Amino acid sequence: MGVNLSALAEFEGVELPQLCGKTIAIDAYNTIYQFLSIIRQPDGSPLCDRSGRVTSHLSGILNRTSNLVGQGIEPSFVFDGKPHELKKATLDGRKERREKATVEWEIAVEEGDMKKAFSKAQQTSRMTPEIKASSKELIGYLGLPMIDAPSDGEAQAAYMCLKGDVWAAASQDFDSLLFGAPTLVRNMTITGRRKIPGKDLYRDVKTEIIHSDEFLNKLDITREQLVDICLLIGTDFNSGVSGIGPKKGLKIIKESGDLEHYMEKSGIEIPNYQEIRNIFLHSEYTDDYSTTPEEVDRESIIEMLKGYDFSVERVESTLDKLENARKAVKAKKSQKSLDSWF
Repeated sequence: MGVNLSALAEFEGVELPQLCGKTIAIDAYNTIYQFLSIIRQPDGSPLCDRSGRVTSHLSGILNRTSNLVGQGIEPSFVFDGKPHELKKATLDGRKERREKATVEWEIAVEEGDMKKAFSKAQQTSRMTPEIKASSKELIGYLGLPMIDAPSDGEAQAAYMCLKGDVWAAASQDFDSLLFGAPTLVRNMTITGRRKIPGKDLYRDVKTEIIHSDEFLNKLDITREQLVDICLLIGTDFNSGVSGIGPKKGLKIIKESGDLEHYMEKSGIEIPNYQEIRNIFLHSEYTDDYSTTPEEVDRESIIEMLKGYDFSVERVESTLDKLENARKAVKAKKSQKSLDSWF
């Protein structure tokens, strides 16, 4: 999903408490997919209620999002709108990989290989209308702002960040930088120890920040040139050029200046390159949104999650921690405001 620029990026590691008071636009689909992928049974099966409805995403939204709010972070969830027609090949490819992984997961379960089963199951996650609707319902009861993007959610989050309505855009992908987000936060909802796919190894996953200006200055390129590099690597809207990765793409664009000069010199053609450029540089946005949080609807959350077979005691305990943390954050802000008068 998205462009992987890890080979070119240097991250600033932070602890969540350092983000207290920050407003952050979260790529909702990206985050929900993380919950669906990670929060599973030992054999890879998603968490489900007695009716067979998936609840992994609800568990993630309740616990991990409540943790963010409890740290004084103010999240707004941005949902994707209608995908661009040039994204069809990418979406079709993801569907094929999910179907293949589902078959491989079933075989691994039959063979009793739980490690392989869990790994394959993580690749089968998909956003259904029910998962999207229940996610929105719970986020709404938590009093958190939601924004429906006209098209790509990361484009909308970047726009909100550029306007100064949020401090950063949060996503696992680097596409937010292509869309113009001044600040990108990664791993905000999945910190902790995670298994490396396909290996019996684990790594610590920490929250990371990338500031676009610092990133581009270090590489000595413009945002427009970054988009051209990614057109060579491949994006959600095109397959890229075989054999070109981030470092080679950077070298090519710095030497050529832009994609047109490289294509003219090399004879390589990238279909629809100007249209894809415009997707990143001049995307669709909406100003019909608010980033102001509302009060938690405690009773509705309990009633909703009870219907999904959640333990009422655990839900109440999580909400107690959330509400106590919010009170502590408000008290801290009030004290700072009071101190400023003396």
